[in-house]
Amino acid sequence: MYTKLENGECVIICLYVDDMLIFGTCIDIVSKTKLFLESKFEMKDMGEASVILGVKVIRKGDIILLSQEQYTEKLLSKFDYYDFKSVSTPYDANSKLIKNRGESISQSQYAQIIGSLLHLMSFSRPDCLCSK
Repeated sequence: MYTKLENGECVIICLYVDDMLIFGTCIDIVSKTKLFLESKFEMKDMGEASVILGVKVIRKGDIILLSQEQYTEKLLSKFDYYDFKSVSTPYDANSKLIKNRGESISQSQYAQIIGSLLHLMSFSRPDCLCSK
């Protein structure tokens, strides 16, 4: 990720392998950035982003919303948890824990699930990217 702050305007470039997302505080700085990059590299403008790295981008006027719903559903399907019912509290504090005597999950699958959940909770946080 690259940021540039100039005269109170901000442009942000997010680059992942061969995909690039360019956005900013005004269309002029975004357009100038795109023209500069196009003069240096072969690029194809795909228009306004709707999904980037599994995060759905929803634009409502001047507001941009990020939704992890698509990525979350993909994870649930991948690990066969899609059809589970949600509960308000996943753990009953009154239950007594006992050793699992049923089918165990492989350590590699467990690590994949934990890694995926850590990625889900941290990679699309809308932290402040431009500051004065």
